[in-house]
Amino acid sequence: MSWTRDEMAARAAKELEDGFYVNLGIGIPTLVANHIPDGMNVTLQSENGMLGMGPFPYEGEEDADLINAGKQTITTLPKSSFFDSATSFAMIRGGHIDLTILGAMEVAENGDIANWMIPGKMVKGMGGAMDLVAGVKRCIALFDHTNKRGESKFLKECTLPLTGKNCIHMVITDLGVFDREHGQKRFRLRELAPDVTLDEVKTKTEANVVYE
Repeated sequence: MSWTRDEMAARAAKELEDGFYVNLGIGIPTLVANHIPDGMNVTLQSENGMLGMGPFPYEGEEDADLINAGKQTITTLPKSSFFDSATSFAMIRGGHIDLTILGAMEVAENGDIANWMIPGKMVKGMGGAMDLVAGVKRCIALFDHTNKRGESKFLKECTLPLTGKNCIHMVITDLGVFDREHGQKRFRLRELAPDVTLDEVKTKTEANVVYE
């Protein structure tokens, strides 16, 4: 049995550390905010100009003017601050964000990521992803291992337009966790989701991964 999206987000939350400034991408990564450990001081940053995002509001308590970069309604905290997007991107480009967790359409074995468009389909644009993968200290890709056709999204090479090259340090999917820390060139399988077999991962992974 593979991880659900919420379980994937919970696993990604284990990569957070006290004092971190963190940017969460749209999609599955937004769920990570629900799994920040009690007592851990993590500050969430949003490209549209907010530092210190609170949890998602309860139904009926939404403020349409208070949104994250993915246009989801959010809440404030006593420490929340607001500023223009130029200041927000200066934080990102200046290396002040410790970790970003991004969704992905494809990730390649060399750490390339494609997560912003499919040719021929209407998209909103790249948003802040290009800056995040270039300016943040550590990047995690959080996505379903295969697409709706059952084809691997963890590939030898990305086929979609790239967001960034050689920038992903860890991959977390519904099947497991892969990383390439400490200057490693190839991803290594670090953890399997419950009841997921090594053979299943190998069958569904096109990328050349170290399994030992």
